[in-house]
Amino acid sequence: MTDAQDSTEHSEITQQSKPVNYQYDAIIIGTGPGGEGAAINLAKSNQRVAIIERQKSVGGGCTHSGTIPSKALRHTVSRLMEFNANPLFSKEEAAVRLSFPDILTHARTVISKQTKMRGSFYSRNKIKLIHGEASFVDKHTLEVLHDDGSVDVVTAKKIVIACGSRPYRPENVDFDHDNIFDSDTILKLQNSPRSIIIVGAGVIGSEYASIFRGLGVKVDLINNRDRLLSFLDAEISQSLSYHFWNSGVVIRDNEEFETIKGTPDGVVVEFKSGKKMKASCLLFANGRTGNTNSLKLENIGLQADGRGQLKVNNKYQTEIDNIYAVGDVIGYPSLASAAFDQGRIAADAMAGNKNGTAKLITDIPTGIYTIPEISSVGRNEQELTAAKVPYEVGRSQFKHLARAQITGTDVGCLKILFHRETKEILGIHCFGDSAAEIIHIGQAIMQQKGKANTIEYFVHTTFNYPTMAEAYRVAALNGLNRLF
Repeated sequence: MTDAQDSTEHSEITQQSKPVNYQYDAIIIGTGPGGEGAAINLAKSNQRVAIIERQKSVGGGCTHSGTIPSKALRHTVSRLMEFNANPLFSKEEAAVRLSFPDILTHARTVISKQTKMRGSFYSRNKIKLIHGEASFVDKHTLEVLHDDGSVDVVTAKKIVIACGSRPYRPENVDFDHDNIFDSDTILKLQNSPRSIIIVGAGVIGSEYASIFRGLGVKVDLINNRDRLLSFLDAEISQSLSYHFWNSGVVIRDNEEFETIKGTPDGVVVEFKSGKKMKASCLLFANGRTGNTNSLKLENIGLQADGRGQLKVNNKYQTEIDNIYAVGDVIGYPSLASAAFDQGRIAADAMAGNKNGTAKLITDIPTGIYTIPEISSVGRNEQELTAAKVPYEVGRSQFKHLARAQITGTDVGCLKILFHRETKEILGIHCFGDSAAEIIHIGQAIMQQKGKANTIEYFVHTTFNYPTMAEAYRVAALNGLNRLF
């Protein structure tokens, strides 16, 4: 080996071992719940953090097109329905009506409040907020394309992909047509249609079916399965189906569309079964796709699946050791609440915190904001039966509760599943007004250990009266009375 070669190799080794001066300890792509949770937790761990948002306002799809606007719309419609059903307030012969643009006003107010509040989180925690479209140069480097065409390059030791998802759009559907919408563009609807076809009877489709029916719109809900929301406890799913049927929503199970064609005055849908339908407009709400298409993942050797989603380990780390992913971009459970926790857990692992071994809770509560709403935690009857668990059921009908009678929200029930022998609570399912709030009482007891997690807790504690929470005591007594 010559002296020149030895000198060159020594220089290369020295250069490689020299610490790289990254601009940030971590960069997060996306300001939705997952990105927010990761960014704030990293900042509180004294990390230098930047977060990139391609929209003009923070909050991601959750705030601008998903959770917040749809739930705000649902709340307004629910209150309208209560008003029209109450003889004390609605004394006119004709019911009070609101148009879809009318109820959007409230949703926009909530969105504005949310974006201002969430924007303050970043400034308060000294997190650098960068607006633009992010893409990978290498595993430590990102390009950010700004609206004015300029490009910045930023670097970090670790990167979190929290870019969220968007509505799935099949190629054979013309979403540019004025009468065809997805769950994002439906928020731009300028009038109340006379009728609507909703393709996809999942959570989003079912929620919008409630909203439009509450406004007096004729609704056809197209379900490609044999029952609504088949992941739910069958009894709860059947309750929703009956309530939809009773309110005038037409549910068409086991149907798949063949063609969707926009016309000057509406939309025509032909189904594989041979049926044909027409409506004023159509909402396509059948699945979502991860927003990974513009990230240039090929530059770092990372590949998304057919739905744009990424695989991660239990620390939310991808196949690339310094790159993590959280939220809708990793798929199940695709809940805003879970995404925030995923971001926090990933941040702990990235920062080497003592909480780095934390993981998402096993029993994640689900909230479905139909009218009435649905919420569940734990296992359902189908799962317990398949596992041959000896369980019993305790039920409380809302119509028997004083608080429900007072408020006029007496549709629904609370259902507790518990082990016949140990009396351990195995699952709680609620259908009715405020279900997503009520469920957390049961969830808290389920998280306890030993004898603290039994149905007898609800019998031996004292609830305020009259409250909806009292449903737990009624359901517990009902279940215990079934034992022999």
